[in-house]
Amino acid sequence: MAYESRLKSPQADSLFEAILLLENVEECYRFFEDLCTVKEIQAIAQRLEVAKLLKSNKTYTEIEAETGASTATISRINRSLNYGADGYKVIFKKLGIIKEDE
Repeated sequence: MAYESRLKSPQADSLFEAILLLENVEECYRFFEDLCTVKEIQAIAQRLEVAKLLKSNKTYTEIEAETGASTATISRINRSLNYGADGYKVIFKKLGIIKEDE
């Protein structure tokens, strides 16, 4: 059974299809610098870092000190890790952060 996102729309499909066409980090920087504000990119990058630190069993206090993320943000990401759409799990497997069977 295929995953059906609540965000699904033709515009979102077009965005994700465009992202999938990017071939390297430089192309990602170029596209996202045009698409997003600096703060938006920093916030997204921070969320991924928080998720990685949560996965490595860091405490909220340690994560807050290391990333500057608020405890509310850390809690929201922790909820996504535990009850979300498994998007973090997909990327963590691809990055080699977790094993395929986790």
